Amino acid sequence: MIKYKCLHHVSLSVTDLERAKDFYGNILCLKELERPSFDFPGAWYEIEGQQLHLIVDPSSQTIRQDKSISSREGHFALRVENYQETLQWLKKNGIELLEKPNSISGFAQIFCTDPDGNIIELNVNQKDM
Repeated sequence: MIKYKCLHHVSLSVTDLERAKDFYGNILCLKELERPSFDFPGAWYEIEGQQLHLIVDPSSQTIRQDKSISSREGHFALRVENYQETLQWLKKNGIELLEKPNSISGFAQIFCTDPDGNIIELNVNQKDM
């Protein structure tokens, strides 16, 4: 049996580090962490005790060719404090998104993609709206 403590990190492939850092740092407002000096470019971000690791790999098989937003594609989800403020921020910054405020999941969801098509879900409990 495996006993887990927490999710430690999620890694995503990106093609352009500066473009990805602009999105994750300035649009999603994540705090960048110091990263070990690996022999390949990337960036690490802190999310409430867990981490997001970006790895530059233009030939990655995980980079989606179709950049359309689908809630059924692989994604990771971040819980946000305020649905409407998050929605307004993303729209103000010209981010294409898919809104699902009344999802049967019980979460009010916003889906968007980073510049490489990685899908991110931002959500709140519908009871907290």
